[in-house]
Amino acid sequence: MRRWFAIGMGLLTIGTAVAGAERLTVSVPNANIRSGPGTQYEILWQVEKYHPLMITKKTGAWYLFQDFEGDTGWVHKSLVAKIPSAITAKSKANVRSGPGMSFKISFTVGKGIPFRILKQKDNWLQVEHADGDRGWIHKGLIW
Repeated sequence: MRRWFAIGMGLLTIGTAVAGAERLTVSVPNANIRSGPGTQYEILWQVEKYHPLMITKKTGAWYLFQDFEGDTGWVHKSLVAKIPSAITAKSKANVRSGPGMSFKISFTVGKGIPFRILKQKDNWLQVEHADGDRGWIHKGLIW
């Protein structure tokens, strides 16, 4: 979500994307998110496989990131990879049997469910959850 502020005659935008950030994906079943760059730091939460992260800083083997909700934390580089992924950003998202509204709803998920992206057709993504469930989701429902 972007917020626009008028400053004199110009506009300033504050967005969730960070200039030069790299998008990576959790590649293991569960990854600990820490408060700092090392195992001595507190575990803040865990994320599951295919959770996308925007890497904003690298310190040795540790990456500082921002997630789809704007939360930040540190993850070890061995737990992430360059895998196309998406996460649901809406409270309810239908996953369909094909790329369009005319296709049957296969299942419905809530906000914060990560998927690996398999392919794209127009504004539809074929996705797969870590548990193997597959389907198509509209790009407007994900981050």
